Amino acid sequence: MALPVKEQLKYWGVAGALFLAIFWFLGGALLPFILGMAIAYFLDPVADRLEDNGFSRVWATVTITLIALVVFALMALLVLPEISQQAIALVNSAPEILQNLQTFLNGRFPSLMDETSTLRQSLMQLGETIQSKGGALLEGIVTSAMSLLNVVALIVLVPVITFYLLLDWDRMVAEIDKLLPRDHAPVVRRLAGEIDKTLASFIRGQGTVCVILGTYYAVALMLAGLQFGLVVGFLAGLISFIPYVGALVGGALALGLAVFQFWGEWWMIGIIAAIFFAGQVLEGNVLTPNLVGGSVGLHPVWLIFALSAFGTMFGFVGMLIAVPVAAAIGVLARYGIGQYMDSRLYKGLAGDAEE
Repeated sequence: MALPVKEQLKYWGVAGALFLAIFWFLGGALLPFILGMAIAYFLDPVADRLEDNGFSRVWATVTITLIALVVFALMALLVLPEISQQAIALVNSAPEILQNLQTFLNGRFPSLMDETSTLRQSLMQLGETIQSKGGALLEGIVTSAMSLLNVVALIVLVPVITFYLLLDWDRMVAEIDKLLPRDHAPVVRRLAGEIDKTLASFIRGQGTVCVILGTYYAVALMLAGLQFGLVVGFLAGLISFIPYVGALVGGALALGLAVFQFWGEWWMIGIIAAIFFAGQVLEGNVLTPNLVGGSVGLHPVWLIFALSAFGTMFGFVGMLIAVPVAAAIGVLARYGIGQYMDSRLYKGLAGDAEE
């Protein structure tokens, strides 16, 4: 005889609370394992494809790991230092950029920019704040990254954890399936399948879209001669997983920089605008339909809320798990709503009369 629902909820509630407590206290220590799991999940379809083409699971995992290490090494040596340098230079250039804006406004609207003008004082304070706070922020990010993603975790732990997780991924899924409560196993499998579909569409598909768009924006802006083009393109690609936000933020930043750099050369400003317009056309008509597919049930507002909430509660580690947890909650919420719509609580006596 199955346990009553009230008893089941008690046991699962205790298990959930225990999990959250462990995650709360061990969040920083879990970072390499979360990164390894995310990378293994992302690469599992590639390993499955290689197996279909005759590779053993071991050789498929070894091949993927070697290629990934080479790509990461090239990125670390060639791209990341340049992005870091441009980001710091952009922060340090903020007062000069705002000074140029002040000069522009002074020429067009002299009454707004006298010595006692609130706008003039605000611009000066904004430039000083960006330079001081922005530099401290970048320094803090680098310091935090080095404390969290230390050399050992980055070079040794994450690749090793990813290798073993990728090697045993299918076996682990099978073992977890064996532990499912038999009464609820079919429902759990169905919900897990929906969560996996959502994550696969979003993380693998949208992640690929972000990489392609970030590369496109960075290369195109650099070829167009825009200062800080690499960091602007990288930022636009990084936040493109939230629809339209990447293009809006990156486009506004790029156009703002282009106005000061190419003032009077309107065709150059037009080229910068055209780069982001072409990126949106590429994303909307080619990348998203082919790599992400239709709606995956992750609304942009829900994503922003999940990132903010989990980032506040668990810091950097929380932001890493925000998207998969948001996807899981979304699937469970839709299941719960479906159950409610079929219940007596929703239908009441009218439902009995219709039946």
